[in-house]
Amino acid sequence: MITIKTDDELEQMKIPGAIVGKALREIEQYVKPGVSTLELNSIIEEIIVSEGAKPSFKNYNGFPAAACISIDDVVVHGIPSLTVLKEGEIVSIDVGAYKDGFHGDAARTFAVGEISPAKRKLIEVTQQSFFEGLKFVKIGGKLGDVSHAIQTYVEKYGYGVVREMVGHGIGRKLHEDPNIPNYGTAGIGFTLKKGFALAIEPMITLGDYRIKIDRDGWTCRTRDGSPAAHYENTVIITDKGVEILTL
Repeated sequence: MITIKTDDELEQMKIPGAIVGKALREIEQYVKPGVSTLELNSIIEEIIVSEGAKPSFKNYNGFPAAACISIDDVVVHGIPSLTVLKEGEIVSIDVGAYKDGFHGDAARTFAVGEISPAKRKLIEVTQQSFFEGLKFVKIGGKLGDVSHAIQTYVEKYGYGVVREMVGHGIGRKLHEDPNIPNYGTAGIGFTLKKGFALAIEPMITLGDYRIKIDRDGWTCRTRDGSPAAHYENTVIITDKGVEILTL
């Protein structure tokens, strides 16, 4: 069941949303060759805690860290470790924060030093696909229009759209209804209403869209080993339109 937030609740959601946005802005300066994903995770956790919030992901269904940090062919849910970043890689960082009863959730993909033009384009298209989908987030719109816009934009470039991993509603729980695929048919699905809070998150691959999960039960990789990018924001629908809480 989709929970409709009141105006007051939407206002409260801006607080964890802003914390997530701050964490992602500040972590970018630390993304460089030689830095371990565990170090990045520690910095993110410090930022979240310093704002009086808690990392949404830590211990969520057993996830062991404050952030999901995913290198190159890892699509999502990479577990921070002693693995160090290398020149030319791309790294997706997904962050959640919980404060005063509500969650915020967002992700970005960063370049590690100098990266190939192909990887740079993948990051740019993935980010822009979010905004293509966002054009259809409005009162009375259909969720399928959002999904369809993301898919059609991405596939123009020959990229793959991951099927198994999707966006989601968000609020008092990190994951709420509805699921938000990054592919689909226009004109179908839930009718969007004032009070919806959504985490829209294109997960796009440079090659085939199919994935596999590592033995750890978390790490999600492209099956063909191609790089993947991830871009996510928490958005709310109000009388005035759609508002992004995590930029």
